[in-house]
Amino acid sequence: MSLVCAISNEVPEHPCVSPVSNQVFERRLIEKYIAENGTDPMNGQPLSEEQLVDIKVSHPIRPKAPSATSIPAILKSLQDEWDAVMLHSFTLRQQLQTTRQELSHALYQHDAACRVIARLTKEVTAAREALATLKPQAGLVAPQTAPASQPAAAGAGGEPMEISEQVGMTPEIIQKLQDKATILTTERKKRGKTVPEELVRAEDLSKYRQVASHAGLHSASVPGILSLDLCPSDTNKVLTGGADKNVVVFDKNEEQIVATLKGHTKKVTSVIYHPSQSVVFSASPDTTIRVWSVTGGNCVQVVRAHEAGVTGLSLHATGDYLLSSSEDQYWAFSDIQTGKVLTKVTDESAGCALTCAQFHPDGLIFGTGTADSQIKIWDLKERTNVANFPGHSGPVTSIAFSENGYYLATGAQDSSLKLWDLRKLKNFKTITLDNNYEVKSLVFDQSGTYLAVGGSDIRVYICKQWSEVLNFTDHTGLVTGVAFGENAQFLTSAGMDRSLKFYSL
Repeated sequence: MSLVCAISNEVPEHPCVSPVSNQVFERRLIEKYIAENGTDPMNGQPLSEEQLVDIKVSHPIRPKAPSATSIPAILKSLQDEWDAVMLHSFTLRQQLQTTRQELSHALYQHDAACRVIARLTKEVTAAREALATLKPQAGLVAPQTAPASQPAAAGAGGEPMEISEQVGMTPEIIQKLQDKATILTTERKKRGKTVPEELVRAEDLSKYRQVASHAGLHSASVPGILSLDLCPSDTNKVLTGGADKNVVVFDKNEEQIVATLKGHTKKVTSVIYHPSQSVVFSASPDTTIRVWSVTGGNCVQVVRAHEAGVTGLSLHATGDYLLSSSEDQYWAFSDIQTGKVLTKVTDESAGCALTCAQFHPDGLIFGTGTADSQIKIWDLKERTNVANFPGHSGPVTSIAFSENGYYLATGAQDSSLKLWDLRKLKNFKTITLDNNYEVKSLVFDQSGTYLAVGGSDIRVYICKQWSEVLNFTDHTGLVTGVAFGENAQFLTSAGMDRSLKFYSL
């Protein structure tokens, strides 16, 4: 039985029945009629689309018109279909052309917008840097203008030292330093002499080879990377300071630059990555120490602790204070949150520029190197010189404390590496390097098992035996920085050839 639409009197493709009149309709036609009139076309009673009931039937095959059964009629039908396909194809090509033009226009607008945004971002960054530079540094002007007016204190052996009290080492700060040192000492004793299981063994370390080299971090017009540091909590984040006055944050895994920080007016000679915050520090011969936000890409604090070039930086274990040394013969202890100098001290009897500075792992003592080949150990709480290590000839270029706090490694412009026992206050090992070897960087790995030396080449020594396990000569210029990845899984270095290199298995 065939169904017939009550409106068109033809076989419906999608038949449905009206419960109002019990008539069959083509759904397409009845929906249109209901939309216009809202009633059943047969009896005029109200009817809605929801009331229609679909009828399930096999798909009807419409009989061809008698005129379409002859060969000429079939050919004409095919011709008509071909013409329709061609017209549709032409329409699609026109639409494609129009879409391409619109896309091209949109891309041009996007490029123009990106240029405007980049220019505005640059202007905002410049404005922020200017604001940070001009921001009043309360308590920082006095020591720069008249440090000599401060009272003198007596150091070890009655040595007079000039203390420039800017804000002061309050009892709260001293207690904070003491509490942190107690915690760190306890943790170190718990670890004892055990070596982490994940630490790379010496036989594997000796097989390390260069696996990556990146030369595009800093400007080629003023070549040279002068300082290097890794984020202690994520050693895949690399921090470099260059002769081009820029500080660069680089992601080892992504192999791309995360941030380029601009603001120094001279080369960047020291950099430090904060262990728990997205903050980095840099120092320069332009006399400033800058605190940068990596996420914001801007300078958030300028510490003006010195009157001459800053030669060394070291972050206290609390993560709140910064130690700096300078050619003005002073070391300074500053609060990174406020940018204020808490205390500033010099050894007046020595009268010699400081070349580097490094905190002991416990944070209560620290070492400084001088231009006249002395290594001085200072008590931070008392601000006094408690020990001196003579023996080098030429300016001290780098110092490093071992993780267990027992050893101090020092390098100077005398082609030698000296190791000192802080418990006995004596030099127990001297490693003589090649003639004219320049030591620029010393660093122990986080476990204190290996010591890396960067300078004329890269050398890694295993502690206690003090035997060389690795030597790299991949850099074409002087190596200015070396650092170990977590558990010595990799070694990284930077140098005057403008390249940052990674070494591993």
